[in-house]
Amino acid sequence: MPDKHPPILGFAAFSGTGKTHLLTRLIPILKNLGLRIGVIKHSHHDFDIDHPGKDSFRLRAAGATPVMLVSPYRRAVITEFSPPRDIKLREQLAAFPCEALDLILIEGFRDEAFPKIELHRPALAKPLLYPTDTNIIAIASDQPLTTPAHLPCLDLNDPDAIAEFILHHFPRIDSD
Repeated sequence: MPDKHPPILGFAAFSGTGKTHLLTRLIPILKNLGLRIGVIKHSHHDFDIDHPGKDSFRLRAAGATPVMLVSPYRRAVITEFSPPRDIKLREQLAAFPCEALDLILIEGFRDEAFPKIELHRPALAKPLLYPTDTNIIAIASDQPLTTPAHLPCLDLNDPDAIAEFILHHFPRIDSD
């Protein structure tokens, strides 16, 4: 990945492992440490952020793409991909407004090459990802695991410890 953005860190796991749950607990901790955090979440499903009857929906249905909806509180850009296509993280980073961020957390994009923490729950009976993904820098599990010496095993249920790991792993993150 090009270095025109702040550091990126992914959270990779099979569906149902708790990626979003962990991120919703981790982000406030990082924010309280003074970090400005952005998130890019990959979804395999179709989704809509506007609704029938709303002006933005009507403009998009009329054929406009992209459509930007702006208020004093937030901005959303809706871009149609026609035909649907494979989504690559590099393309999403190029479109992501990251100039005011210290760290971008990535949920998904499991098969792309960038630093990731693997989430693993042995009870789900899914294979570990780290043996075939050299970009995994740690594993967060709800059970103790035997991992190679270079691969720390973090407690999936301890977001404070995961935040501490992130701060030590990315020393250039500046939280002043």
